[in-house]
Amino acid sequence: MRTKAILITGASGEIGQALIKSILEHKDLPILALDLQPIPGEPHKRVIPLQGSILDEALLKRLVSEYELDVIYHLAALLSTRSEFTPDQAHNVNVGGTLALLQLAADQSQWRGEPVKMIFPSSIAAYGLPDLATKNANLHLREAEFNTPRTMYGCNKLYCEQLGIYYSRYYKQLSAETPIMLDFRSLRFPGLISAFTAPSGGTSDYGPEMLHYAAQGKPYASFVREDVRIPFMAMPDAVKSLLMLTEAPRQNISHPVYNVTAFSLSAEEFRQQVLHYFPNAQITYAPDVKRQNIVDSWPADLDDSAARRDWGWSPDYDVARSFGEYLVPNIRARYQKPGMPKTNE
Repeated sequence: MRTKAILITGASGEIGQALIKSILEHKDLPILALDLQPIPGEPHKRVIPLQGSILDEALLKRLVSEYELDVIYHLAALLSTRSEFTPDQAHNVNVGGTLALLQLAADQSQWRGEPVKMIFPSSIAAYGLPDLATKNANLHLREAEFNTPRTMYGCNKLYCEQLGIYYSRYYKQLSAETPIMLDFRSLRFPGLISAFTAPSGGTSDYGPEMLHYAAQGKPYASFVREDVRIPFMAMPDAVKSLLMLTEAPRQNISHPVYNVTAFSLSAEEFRQQVLHYFPNAQITYAPDVKRQNIVDSWPADLDDSAARRDWGWSPDYDVARSFGEYLVPNIRARYQKPGMPKTNE
């Protein structure tokens, strides 16, 4: 008999590690933690580490032969900056991997007679504003606005959203009475900031990098201009939104894709927050044209009213709490040298 389990791809990444910790606190099911990299630390007894690729057909077949997947959190992806250098590889991983998991989820839904939930974190990279004038005139974008991404990562995310809609609404749907094949739900995240994992090459990482460099006493040159503005969210709220969407009653879900956000800051406003806690930080600006153009195409903020209305979304961490209670204390502790007295600057 197959064991019921939760599958998390990209499990060793920022979101994956935080999500595993939270699920262990709220669920009793075993967690299949899949990633190319080893899972950090000593795994919990209910966490089954799986080192491998989501493109490995033999690995996926072995999983479905041994486990009944109740929920799939598909976090694995090549991020925006790297995807621009290797667009073919990004397409293979981001689209090919998602397609394989959608097919797996649809097959398991049919086999067990009820939909598997597939939770897909998307991104503000799915948007593509044509110029700064348009960005400044459209400050709070809804889900269906300006879906014209200008990066491979954004194209991949937008296409995978549509693939999820297809598999959940139309794949093998012979009539209106045909049972839904899978329960696909997606979130478009803003820039995510983690206190416990270092920035890993995302195009929104100029903010987190300011913090991590400042905590280490290292100078930092931002790769975007000081006036750039995008929305952000602390990692605990990202995990909270994933779990809230997972648990939301199906009849409350009116959108296949939801915006979620917490606060919006310009690069200079982010810098000022860092300087408040690290007055000696050396943060300058040295914009990289390619990455600058990408961030300029992203919205200054997101309209997340649909998520608030449908399943009660509301962030716990505003700017003050994000920096004062979550980011700064934990990042400072991360880089505190052994034997060095703690500071309160």
